[in-house]
Amino acid sequence: MHPQGGPAESPVLDDSSLRRFVGYNIRRAWLALRAARMPVLADLGLRTVSFSALTMIVDNPGIIQSRLAAALRMERSNIVVVIDELESRGLIARSRSTQDRRVYVLRATPAGRRLRDAALAGLVAHEERMTAGLSAAERRQLVELLQRIEAQEGRTEA
Repeated sequence: MHPQGGPAESPVLDDSSLRRFVGYNIRRAWLALRAARMPVLADLGLRTVSFSALTMIVDNPGIIQSRLAAALRMERSNIVVVIDELESRGLIARSRSTQDRRVYVLRATPAGRRLRDAALAGLVAHEERMTAGLSAAERRQLVELLQRIEAQEGRTEA
């Protein structure tokens, strides 16, 4: 019995009712991956969101702010903070579109591309360590299955 008269604390909590849910398991896996990846990015002065934005800008030269926000599932007002951060560090350049002066296009600078490449290399090594218990085929299958779940968003059954 617990000193206050409650049940004794078990050293292991039973989460079996939750473990049957895909979302719960994805969340637990994400937390493990994130905890190990944060130092990789922090050593380069990046956060997950700034790395993601920088990567999208490197891979999609000339992307516009609103499209970047949509791709990262962020409010447009919130993406501005991330863009300001990347621009102030000289990692990206923001300029007005020649087709629509209301729109800003984003391009990575050489420094931004180098930083993204360094972060990418570190994160690839990190994910390889974290998924070492899976074969290459299992890793590919896991990614494919997660993408199929994501693709179901917004679909309704008839």
